[in-house]
Amino acid sequence: MKQYKQPVSVLVVIHTRDLQVLLLERAAHAGYWQSVTGSQEEGEPLLTTAVREVGEETGIRVLAEGLVDWQLSNRYEIFAEWRHRYAPGILHNTEHVFSLLLPAAQPVTLAVEEHLRYCWLPWREAAGKCFSWSNRDAILMLPERMPER
Repeated sequence: MKQYKQPVSVLVVIHTRDLQVLLLERAAHAGYWQSVTGSQEEGEPLLTTAVREVGEETGIRVLAEGLVDWQLSNRYEIFAEWRHRYAPGILHNTEHVFSLLLPAAQPVTLAVEEHLRYCWLPWREAAGKCFSWSNRDAILMLPERMPER
């Protein structure tokens, strides 16, 4: 029996205190830049999904306590070309937003089957480079979501 993806995912915006944001370029779609994203696995808490995806996509090892759950979710239509990954009739995904503050921009280890390149950009530039509206909007909210300096 085919294993379908859950229509629930995480978006993890990785950034520094001076609002440099990490973006990853999708392997399947050159020119499509995004933050860390990934689908929740069966029975997995969202925070665990976020920790797992950060590790898988960047090689950054983080404890759950290092992530901030924004208590924000976005519902969007799944691109037609990716719907085959979901059970028949599933057209929408619910994405939960998290962030990870790092002390400085750092090299990352990409999952080569998922991403081609990475870059660190100032937050406004990073927002403009994202193909996803929800990712763009999350990055634009970063200044108001930053912990006290």
